[in-house]
Amino acid sequence: MWVIMAFLVYYIKLMTREVQPFEPFSILGLESDATDSEIKKAYRRLSIQYHPDKNPDPEANKYFVEFISKAYQALTDPIARENFAKYGHPDGRQGMQMGIALPSFLLNINGGAASGILLLGLVGLGILFPLLVAVVYLSRSSKYTGNYVMHQTLSSYYYLMKPSLASSKVIDVFIKAAEYVEIPVRRSDDEPLQKLFMIVRSELNLNPKSLKQEQAKFWKRHPALVKTELLLLAQLSRNAAEVPKGLQADFAHILRLAPRLLEELMKMAVAARNAEGYGWLCPALGVMELSQNIIQAVSPSARKTVSGVEGSAAFLQLPHFSEQVVKKIGRKRVRTLQEFRELTYEERKELLVTKADFSAQEVGDVEAVLDMMPLISLDVTCETEGEEGIQEGDIVTMKAWVSLKRGNGLVVGHPHAPYFPYHKDETYWLLLADTSKNFIWVSQRVSFLDESAAVLAASKAIQETMEGTGANDTEVNKAVKDAVTKVRSGSRLVVVKFQAPAEGNYNLTAFCLSDTWIGCDKKMNVKLKISKRSRAGTRGMLSDENGIVAEDVEEDEEEEAVYDEDYESEYSEEEDDKSKEVKEEPKQNSDDESESEE
Repeated sequence: MWVIMAFLVYYIKLMTREVQPFEPFSILGLESDATDSEIKKAYRRLSIQYHPDKNPDPEANKYFVEFISKAYQALTDPIARENFAKYGHPDGRQGMQMGIALPSFLLNINGGAASGILLLGLVGLGILFPLLVAVVYLSRSSKYTGNYVMHQTLSSYYYLMKPSLASSKVIDVFIKAAEYVEIPVRRSDDEPLQKLFMIVRSELNLNPKSLKQEQAKFWKRHPALVKTELLLLAQLSRNAAEVPKGLQADFAHILRLAPRLLEELMKMAVAARNAEGYGWLCPALGVMELSQNIIQAVSPSARKTVSGVEGSAAFLQLPHFSEQVVKKIGRKRVRTLQEFRELTYEERKELLVTKADFSAQEVGDVEAVLDMMPLISLDVTCETEGEEGIQEGDIVTMKAWVSLKRGNGLVVGHPHAPYFPYHKDETYWLLLADTSKNFIWVSQRVSFLDESAAVLAASKAIQETMEGTGANDTEVNKAVKDAVTKVRSGSRLVVVKFQAPAEGNYNLTAFCLSDTWIGCDKKMNVKLKISKRSRAGTRGMLSDENGIVAEDVEEDEEEEAVYDEDYESEYSEEEDDKSKEVKEEPKQNSDDESESEE
């Protein structure tokens, strides 16, 4: 393009010539006051020189026709003389005309208002409207993140998140998203909201002793927050059909945004909050519970454990199940969804038919959903690559295999969520947490949708690990092949690195949490023993109360000295013998002395 541009510039410069005015007296070689006889004499003289009959040169012929003849006409012919007087040329107007490349009827001033309106419409649609769209798009896009969530929402979530945030209070943070605050509240919404309040009032957990004060306090909040919470409670209590017609559009809007906002709320819960980079466990668990409740339309009160018995929330995501059905099958000592899934098909069928009066079709519906539910298994290991044991300050590599199986044999599936009107993919969160201190050490989002990406990531991680241990090509290829087979059978490899904390024994818990299914989460205990730092050249840096600090050389030497005193090498006796030989033979050469010292 630059070459083409240079060529065009050169061509225009070459072809550009100054437009010379037409001067008949100058062409004929006369003064401006020449008489007619002098004009004729000059014309005959130039004709002898340039006329085609006298001069065969084409350039002479061209000059004679375009200049000499027209100059003579301009001074002798009346019409040519008039054109020359008006336009400066015997042939009339010769100047360049400029105009707008539009149909002439649009520029017709005398054509009435229709032409002007049409012209303004074309300019508006062709120029002003696209410009307006571009300005609006750029102004709105600057307000959103890559996940189409407003920056103001992320800021609110980050500052409202607390380490001890209870599960029942997560919804109070969730509804403060800027997207929900901007929902319009009309005067016509007052009556429908009052009706909806009476329907979902039991879900608000208001104190009956001060009911009026609690209600007044609830209605004094921001109108958009009141509206959002009432509509969310209608979803959680499975009263979507009771939502008034005037609020149905807002209800659909709130549910459509919910999965996206919950994902960002989870990211704020696991975000680093201290020098070690740990997140908070309690709010993270509460966010995942709220996500499950919204997708499955289950009230938080249904999750409460009474007298050591699991709530009915997990059972309510099965078709045809209700609180009464859960109570009936609970009399047969089936208290949890896990126990119900562990029964054989015949046992479940007999239980549902005899105790809950299910028909064969209803039993089949229950079995179909049970086959869709995931069975999660975890295999988590933590180690320092290339070293034995883990010492404080090491860079620890956590490798977690998350395996998923279903009764229908599928790996990728969609949750059974008949009360959620929008498409929702399954997503899982892997957490490594210290439950005693409410800290999340490691967090990673896990998806089973893209198998090819999972194969590539697992192959690369296994290959790097095996090559780091010094394995040969055959061993590396075998390990990669096994990892690929494992991924294609429904497993995902998660590899995360973190810095080992101070010396001590840590009883950690690995969680795999689903954002759609209730009762399908998996957790396992992970014991981590961190030894005192004694290796020279330990990778990483140590954390203390003041942040990240590096150990200096003198401290390393002191630690190594203590380590040498306590550690007995298998070569200790040989070293003692060599030292004795050195004392008995003091006259050995310097090379022998250095070998003995070594």
